[in-house]
This record gives sequence, C-alpha cells and structure tokens, in this order.
Amino acid sequence: MPLELVTLPALSDNYTFLLHDSDIGETAVIDVPDADPIDAELTARGWTLSEIWLTHHHDDHIQGVEKLLSKHPARVTGALADKHRLPPLDRSVSDGDSFDFAGHEVQVMDVSGHTVGHIALYVPDARTVFTADSLMALGCGRLFEGTAEQMWDSLSRLAALPADTTVCSGHEYTAANAKFALTIDPDNAALISRADAISRARDENRPTVPSLLSEELATNPFLRASDQHVKDGLGLSQSPDAAVFAEIRKRKDAF
Repeated sequence: MPLELVTLPALSDNYTFLLHDSDIGETAVIDVPDADPIDAELTARGWTLSEIWLTHHHDDHIQGVEKLLSKHPARVTGALADKHRLPPLDRSVSDGDSFDFAGHEVQVMDVSGHTVGHIALYVPDARTVFTADSLMALGCGRLFEGTAEQMWDSLSRLAALPADTTVCSGHEYTAANAKFALTIDPDNAALISRADAISRARDENRPTVPSLLSEELATNPFLRASDQHVKDGLGLSQSPDAAVFAEIRKRKDAF
C-alpha cells in the first residue's frame, strides 16, 4: 500500500507533515511547530503517532514537541550534529544514514546552509523528501549559519533526486518567492505560468506546498545558478555556480 501524506498548516506560515502507513498502522510527523493541529488530525483520523522526525533546531520547527509527546508518546529522531539544540532524541542520525519506518527506508541527507546540522529526510517508497528550510517552494532558506557554498552543495544534492520527487518544505513563502524569481529569470515561461498558478492558489487560500522537484528544477532560481541563461542575465557568465548562487541569495535577502 502506498504511504499517505498529509500536509498541515501551523502557526502563521509553517507546514508540518504526517506520513502514514495503513498496513502497519505507523505514523510519523515531520517537524512540530505546534502540537495542536497535529493532535487534532491524529485524533480525527484515528492514527497512532509512532515517530517524530526533526529537521533542524529553530523554534518554529520544534517548539511543540514536548506538548505533542505528552499526548502521543513517540520516538524522536534528529541530527547528531544538532543534538545539543534539539529536544531529547531517541535516535541521532548523520548524513548517509538510513533507518526503517514501517518497512520503508528513510535516507538522511545533511543539507546544511540555513543552519549547520540541518537534515532532509528522503523516503524513496513515497517519492518524497522533507526539506524544511533548505530547498523550499521556489526558494531556499536564509543562510543564518552556513555558507553559500554549503547551501549550494546541499541544493545540488537535493536536485539530483528523481525529478518526480515530492518536496515537502517548511513554509508558505511561495508567492513572495515567485515575485523574486521573476526578477532573476523573467523570460522563463514555466516560471511565469507557475507564478500565475501560485497567485490563484493563494487567492483561494490553497497551499502551494508540497511541490514537485521537476517544478523546482524548471523554475526555482536557487536551483538554476548553473544555468547559462541565468548567469548571463546576472552578468556572471564566467562565474562558478556557487558564486552565482551566492549572488542570487544576496539579492533575495535585500528584496
């Protein structure tokens, strides 16, 4: 049976995700910005929470863990490198590790950049990757701790996943990201079309997350720093890809 993915809004613009295997009856939640919507969804569906997976230490991704555990005891997984800044972990993981969830492999990827020790979790059987604030819908996270080179390396690794991968990122920033993306890649027909679709979705209060990696590869300027057309448009025709990414990130920070 395929794994079931549920996208839940939380706080003002966060997302959290439930991943459920109906055969085994196990459920994982990825990041816990707020326990209440997760508790309500689990109760409504009659699901038992078995796993909590944490991507990084920022409060808006972990602050609901203690409250959620008080109602739904579960095994907590997070990055060994971030252990000192996360809620108590039952399982510490590092880049290249994998673990089992209801008979499905979960692969751990270090995607440092937004923070150092940020991880993404890729579930091949679900064709889904949980990226939080690394790769985002039409964007990427600010470089609060890592370097542009680190983030470019992280994004490049995510970009190498199968194009039909569903990207579950952490925030509803897509409309603002689309406006910025059009300043970098204004003649990109796929981007123009996607921006229009995003505008309609937000007008109807529909989420724009998750997205498909194929969409991100075609339209996300932070994944397109190696594209010669993008380089030429920025006046960086001969620059290394990481330097082009750094310029795009710098422009977004000031946008």
